Amino acid sequence: MIRQPTYRESSEESAVAPLPMAHLSIEIGHFSLDEIVDETDKIRAEFRRAVPLVRAFTESARVEFGPDARVSTCYLADDYFQTDHKPAEVLDRLLGVAADAGLTIDYLARESGCHEAPVFTGGVAVGEPIPVAAMVAARLIAQPEEEETANGRRPPTTESGWLCNGRREQTGRSRAAMHREEYVPPREHGAREHSIFLDVELWHDRRDERRWSCPFLAAVWQLLRLGMLRYHGAAVVEPQQWLEGRDWPTAWRDLPPVVRLNEQAAPFTAYRTMSMLPKRYLPIEHAVRVILDHLAIDDDIAAYVTAQGFAEGVGVPAKVVERVGHLLLEGT
Repeated sequence: MIRQPTYRESSEESAVAPLPMAHLSIEIGHFSLDEIVDETDKIRAEFRRAVPLVRAFTESARVEFGPDARVSTCYLADDYFQTDHKPAEVLDRLLGVAADAGLTIDYLARESGCHEAPVFTGGVAVGEPIPVAAMVAARLIAQPEEEETANGRRPPTTESGWLCNGRREQTGRSRAAMHREEYVPPREHGAREHSIFLDVELWHDRRDERRWSCPFLAAVWQLLRLGMLRYHGAAVVEPQQWLEGRDWPTAWRDLPPVVRLNEQAAPFTAYRTMSMLPKRYLPIEHAVRVILDHLAIDDDIAAYVTAQGFAEGVGVPAKVVERVGHLLLEGT
């Protein structure tokens, strides 16, 4: 059995470290490593289509926040679920087709860094990696007690690894012989007339390893981009400048969780995020929003970011999920 660690949030022990904030972080696409290697022309076409959209979102930010609005772009490489390709094989192609399309990617991140984030100093990993996913999982708000949990038919979220946005169905089974309870369908919390019920797998355990789901890691990714995570008061990830012409490491784990490709880029962390993704990611991003809605964000971090935004004339919504935007693209 995997023991569940208990994490105390950073601000309980240390002051919240300030992070530089852009007004908007734009994520540009998300493709499997196989697609990048084997379908380069497809990725090039998608990046070309993204160029005017990035310009439009940048101009929209300037309208809202002024001509000096800070906007950065980023790309998340899927090295958690795919490990068959070496970094150079993937990243040279990815950045090459982006350059061909006239698209600037300011920051490159590793999805496995949303699981565990090694701390890099001088280009070298030092100490133990930060258990980012486990730290976020410890902030999950427990589901309200329901009959299915109370009667032992289904364990709570922290044990099962499943999280829903409402009350699960009641199957009509009863302990009492010769008695059958009425079927009760699932019900979304806060639904109006009809429900859109979603049950999300956050992780599953195999032997001594916990395997995190894509929606859960994507939720962590949003929190990193929004600057809502600290570890003992310090930033969970600090983008490392990657010098042009430098060789990529032979293993993904030797690449920092986030690298800055553009020295002139606005900050990686931002008050708001926009993710431009293929439309097939709609179910995953729905799940991301459910997860973000069920997290107890550290009060000190939330207050700090709100105050930081106020000082710059930026209104920061109290709910983290309201700071997250999506554009799901047709034809991909």
